[in-house]
Amino acid sequence: MISNLEQTFRWYGPNDAVTLKAISQTGATGIVNALHHIPSGEVWSLEEIKKRKDIIEAAGFKWSVVESVNVPDSIKIAGPDRERHIKNYIETLKNLSAAGIKIVCYNFMPVLDWTRSDIDYHLPNGASALRFHAPAWWAFDLYILERPGAFNDFTPAQQESAKKYLDSLSKQEITRLTNNMMAGLPGTKDVMTIAQFKGFLSKYDGVDAKTLKANMAYFLQAIIPDAEKLGIKMCVHPDDPPFPIFGLPRIVSTEKDLNDVVNAIPSTSNGLTFCTGSLGARGDSDLPGIVERLGQHFHFLHLRNVKREPDGSFYEDNHLEGSTDMYAVMKNIVLEQQKRQDAGRTDIAIPMRPDHGHKLLDDFNYNTFPGYSVIGRLKGLAELRGLEMGVKRSLGL
Repeated sequence: MISNLEQTFRWYGPNDAVTLKAISQTGATGIVNALHHIPSGEVWSLEEIKKRKDIIEAAGFKWSVVESVNVPDSIKIAGPDRERHIKNYIETLKNLSAAGIKIVCYNFMPVLDWTRSDIDYHLPNGASALRFHAPAWWAFDLYILERPGAFNDFTPAQQESAKKYLDSLSKQEITRLTNNMMAGLPGTKDVMTIAQFKGFLSKYDGVDAKTLKANMAYFLQAIIPDAEKLGIKMCVHPDDPPFPIFGLPRIVSTEKDLNDVVNAIPSTSNGLTFCTGSLGARGDSDLPGIVERLGQHFHFLHLRNVKREPDGSFYEDNHLEGSTDMYAVMKNIVLEQQKRQDAGRTDIAIPMRPDHGHKLLDDFNYNTFPGYSVIGRLKGLAELRGLEMGVKRSLGL
């Protein structure tokens, strides 16, 4: 008998419109959380960690995964504060370990954690989803942001499509697109101004993919030995979307990138967050194959589905629909659990959360974080739970 995946739900803390009481009705037993009120680069004190942990446990949950301990720009660009921020990062890991929290998700994306052109894309049934519309991205980069060098990044056909799309928008729609494209700051609903955004982008002048990858390897080689001693499992989240945007490099977008991460410093503490939505936005990603080949390094699972479109656009689909064969993915995850059990590993119940969800029914009455409505994710969790049971029964497990 193989343990079920640990069912978790992301919660943004006491200010989240989705309450722990509401989450308790979803069937989830674990909470994915972070101390978003502490500025990136500063130490999470043991006192603050325990304060949040007590709130989570008082509601009947386990704080299963930290998502995320953000990596400051100074580390990503090898700035003058890099060593201080690495030291602070290690101190945070020590405090998390002392509080009994052992899985830490993070990402190495420059400036934005995620990017969408539409955070309220209405589907035919009236539900609302997140969408990345490629012509909207091109239009924003070329004609709203007016990023220097942007025209070198897009084909004449893309430039023409971008101008046509921009001309179709009202002033209100242009403002909405602008706000959406700059809304992916870690753990907040805040958006930047154009001037602020350009300021963040300018920090990465001269930082290409090779440099960013080297800086990530430096970071991992600095923190993983301590993480290993502390029993903490680090797991990087793939880029979202998984390709360069706004002239910024992306270095955790492909299977090769994932291999580069785990090979930067081989350790059980240097692992991966397997996000089927982020990786699935690329048509060349073999997700079931990635599970088969790299599943031993998975410490956390984000399961969601996207529907890809020919021009590079995609939108968040139902969890068991879209462009990813979620049955094949789940089957290989279960087989990975079997391998772990046979090898005597103890991390068989891998934490899993339904990543993102449509706004459905009463979700429209709450101002939730984009993609993090309660009913939409409840539906996704129920579907994934049923899929897992079906796969295990079909395999005789």
